[in-house]
Amino acid sequence: MKKLLTVLLAAVLVLGLFGTTAFAEETAIPEDLIAAAQEEGTLVVYGSCEEDYLAAACDHFAELYGIEVQYQRLSTGEVQAKIEEENGNPSGDVWFGGTTDPYNEAAAGGLLEPYEAINASHLISPAYRDAEGAWYGIYKGILGFMVNADELDRMGIEAPQDWADLLDPKYEGLIWLSNYNTAGTAKLVVNTMIQKFGHDEGIQYLVDLDKNIEIYTKSGSGPSKNVGTGECVVGIGFLHDGITQIVDNGYGNIQLIIPSSGTSFEIGATAIFKGCQHPNAAKLWIEYALSPECVELAAKNGSYQFLTIDNAQQPEIATEFGLDPENVMDYDFEDAKQNTSKYIEEVMAALGGGDDRFKTE
Repeated sequence: MKKLLTVLLAAVLVLGLFGTTAFAEETAIPEDLIAAAQEEGTLVVYGSCEEDYLAAACDHFAELYGIEVQYQRLSTGEVQAKIEEENGNPSGDVWFGGTTDPYNEAAAGGLLEPYEAINASHLISPAYRDAEGAWYGIYKGILGFMVNADELDRMGIEAPQDWADLLDPKYEGLIWLSNYNTAGTAKLVVNTMIQKFGHDEGIQYLVDLDKNIEIYTKSGSGPSKNVGTGECVVGIGFLHDGITQIVDNGYGNIQLIIPSSGTSFEIGATAIFKGCQHPNAAKLWIEYALSPECVELAAKNGSYQFLTIDNAQQPEIATEFGLDPENVMDYDFEDAKQNTSKYIEEVMAALGGGDDRFKTE
């Protein structure tokens, strides 16, 4: 397994047990669940958030419980394809991070194991969970544009302010978006355009947009990572990824734009794979993922999303950049759950089956 982490706590067992007890008391996690998870001894995590946050969360879980943690960073589309192929006999136990459209598709296909989490009582809204407990939201991110202001100034081009602006021929070859086949971010873009403009008009918008797109990246955060260097001039993605490039990597030339006519948002989620080999450790992970212990690690590791639980500290930097988490459209998650796969097929067909830019290998 690529990028595999194994963490064991034999050297600090006493401190680890103390930390486990304190955390369990604070979050009301049953001691028998912790004991059963520790008896299993191992947890395998597929993470679709940024790798620094994934690593920190897995490290800390291992430190708290003395459980061996193995992780791999994959895009949401890659995780979805992997568990669909494994069909009820998954090699992983839990999914962590990444937008919920692929989670909803997996839930509809019976590939996620419902679990009624105790810590779900701290969710700010019922919208931040699956009704059956197939997934739970851990963060929220706003979809928008990230532009290299220096490059646009050099070319004498104004920054796009809304979705319709991206169709202007002046942006030809300047726009990057993630791959509809691999990235949950791109799937959200498809659903957003269809919900915003209507089915046929939304698909036509994406066909027209394709004329201006230079690169489709495998991961949803791919465009943001290339805006500061100027390789990508206009990136479509989650604006908290742009904050990471500005704050952590020093790219002060990046401007963040919320589309003026409205945009959608992701709920980054976590879930248990149906048929997983370590079900108790998986349940314990869900409780952990819905705790301040876990979600506050995001901002400490370069991920500045808004958080979905009421007992965690929101990242102040996101507010400072004017990213209002309520300034979004009323996204129809049920429609996305039922139709995302169909919509992706329709978009790809409208694009003539795609070309080398959409290859996943």
